[in-house]
Amino acid sequence: MPTTIDYAGQALVFDAVGEAVTIHPYCVFVCPERIRLGSHVRISEFTWIHGGATTVVGNFVHLANHSSIGGGGTCIAEDFVGFSAGARVVTGTEMIHGEGLTNPTIPAEFRAVRRSFVHLARHVFLGTNAVVHPGVTIGEGAVIGSGAVVTHDVEPWTINAGVPARPIGTRDGRRLHVLADRLYERLGVTPLDATPLLALKTESRQVPTD
Repeated sequence: MPTTIDYAGQALVFDAVGEAVTIHPYCVFVCPERIRLGSHVRISEFTWIHGGATTVVGNFVHLANHSSIGGGGTCIAEDFVGFSAGARVVTGTEMIHGEGLTNPTIPAEFRAVRRSFVHLARHVFLGTNAVVHPGVTIGEGAVIGSGAVVTHDVEPWTINAGVPARPIGTRDGRRLHVLADRLYERLGVTPLDATPLLALKTESRQVPTD
C-alpha cells in the first residue's frame, strides 16, 4: 500500500516500504509512487532511482553510493541483490539510428524511445561501475564484475566480466540458500515472490509519427 516517508524535508509517497529501510542523505527518487521497497533495504548516498513503469526492490537489498536505476522501464531486483558503488541499471534508452530526436528536453512526440526491463534474480551481485542494459535478465546468484557491460541475459550462478560481459567462472549457491532461509526465519521476513512480477517484463517503442 502507498507509504509516505519524510525524506530531506519532503513527503515522498512510495508504492510500498517495508521494515528497517535506511535511506542515506543526498539520494534522488523520481516518481517514487512507482517504487516499492522491501524490508532491510539500504540506499546509500548519491543513489538515483527512477520509478519508471515499475521499480521493485526486494528484501535485504543494498544500493551503494552513486548507483542508479533509470531509463523509464521496469526494474525487478529480488532479495539479496547487491549494487556496488556506481553500478547502473538501465531499463530504457533513446533510439539512436535517426528515428527521432534524443534527450528528455525534447517533447515526447518528437522523441524515439525504447522502454524495457531489467530483472535481477536473488543473490545477484553487481560490481563497481557495472552497467546492465535494457531487456536483460540476470539469473539467480550471478556476479557481474567491476566495469562490466551486460547486454544479454546471464546464466544463474555464473561469474561474468568484460565488455561485453561473458562468463569466466561459476559460484556455488548451496550455502547462500541455507543462510538466506535462516535469515528469513530469524527476522520474520517473507521472501519476495517474483512470479507475479514477470508479466511486467515487457518492451515498447515509441517513434514520432509522420
